[in-house]
Amino acid sequence: MLDFLIINGLVIDGISTEPKQQNIGISADRIVYIGSKGTNARQIIDAEGFYITPGFIDVHAHSEFNLLLDGRAEGKLSQGITSEINGNCGFSAAPLYDDAFQRRGQELKELGIDERWHTFQEYLRILQTKSIALNYITLCGHGNLRASVIGYENMHCDKNALNKMQNLFYESLVNGACGLSTGLIYPPGIYSDTKEIIELLRIKPPNNKPIIYTSHMRSEGDELLEAIEEVIKIARGANVRVHISHIKTSGEENWQKLDGALSLLENARDSGVNITCDSYPYTASSTDLDTVLPAWTFAGGVSEEIRRLKDSEISKRIRIELSLKGDKYWKNVYISSVRDAKNKWMEGRSIFDISLSIGKKPEDAVVDIIIKEKASAGAIFFTMNEDNLKRILKLPYTMIGSDSSARSFSGPTFNGKPHPRGFGTFPRFIGVYVRDDKIIDLPTAIERITSLPAKTFGIKERGIIKEGFFADIVIFDYNQIKDMASYKEPFTKSKGIEYVFINGNLAVKEGEFIGSLSGRVLS
Repeated sequence: MLDFLIINGLVIDGISTEPKQQNIGISADRIVYIGSKGTNARQIIDAEGFYITPGFIDVHAHSEFNLLLDGRAEGKLSQGITSEINGNCGFSAAPLYDDAFQRRGQELKELGIDERWHTFQEYLRILQTKSIALNYITLCGHGNLRASVIGYENMHCDKNALNKMQNLFYESLVNGACGLSTGLIYPPGIYSDTKEIIELLRIKPPNNKPIIYTSHMRSEGDELLEAIEEVIKIARGANVRVHISHIKTSGEENWQKLDGALSLLENARDSGVNITCDSYPYTASSTDLDTVLPAWTFAGGVSEEIRRLKDSEISKRIRIELSLKGDKYWKNVYISSVRDAKNKWMEGRSIFDISLSIGKKPEDAVVDIIIKEKASAGAIFFTMNEDNLKRILKLPYTMIGSDSSARSFSGPTFNGKPHPRGFGTFPRFIGVYVRDDKIIDLPTAIERITSLPAKTFGIKERGIIKEGFFADIVIFDYNQIKDMASYKEPFTKSKGIEYVFINGNLAVKEGEFIGSLSGRVLS
């Protein structure tokens, strides 16, 4: 007796090129039957007119803290996401010592999270007690390593510090991290050099487990080509797989650099470098507002950053540099989230619009917001080109990542005006770019969001519909699948995702959440 039998649907298994009409049987947490015969089951799901695929894997997530607040992750489930790769951009849940512990501790306090930890072992134990809807995989953040050992100072990493960082990284791999991530535009990663990253990645991993290096590169615009060259240099120097996070050409003046960027990637791959990337199907990015500041502003941590912004002479230099960006730039930067209730009116509005409302120049408004929000304000940047985005999405080694944290449509994560990618990334990729624009065929698209991520990040027995594999499954209506979230109304559920199974448990039924929290920590 099966727990579930899915009948009459068209199966795209994640590796084959053609859909097949097959029945799928699920028992406990596994797929135990694929074929054409009927068999006894406690529940039968008629998927006629729908596609059946492996669960979607979000290769770029930031859900470490949100899942502690609310494990339901409705914004991800409603897209068909069953597993997430977390710990991206140099920031992970652990390790947390010294300056890293103090800084994240303050953030946890502001979020209302009482638990504290130092290691991945401690964090993952806490996460497992909370119950989560999704499967959780994590990288180890280079920013965590550096802040735990060196702090947030603009300092060279000497041999002693490097040894301590290597030990912390090794411990993180033992406790379940699948690799290393860097955020080379953020403190403290911004202060590291190429050699430091290579030396970290040269450690012998536990059980000779293959590891991956993912990078939010030093530049996605003015120095895009140099940044890609650095990633390739790290791949060769450390002899590891590398993955570029949310690859893009940021800024109109840099749109023409895509040919050069793709040439670098293709030549590296042809020479044996195992390099991949991810992208989200939007032409706007999102990160902290204070990333617009000069890099030297961040040295010493948030308190020093705020001190510099309040210092009249230093602040004058910063404001002059910000003014050079011009009004056009500030019209395309929107505030997505603030923590101070007095500033909530700013959410969803451009810096230019805000500056007019308060009677200040855009550069002065930006500095004021960063000070008042203690460098915690989030922003959305409209800087990308649609044609370039399509070319990136067509690459055979591009996967899809939402670059967002798990949120729900009520509760503690229901706040602000976050980027709509947290609610519409995968339906948008399939509905707009695959079905409507036909940039690639559907089986290829499914492979990019299922088996390719599983292979790239070492996720075992998932990403393929196969007997004996875990029953992470999505059933969707290809004609109806559509992202509904917008920049003004991001908390809007997508259409077309009819059923979602995670570890053999039904999490979405006929398009509605049923409250299942059957996700697991994977290592």
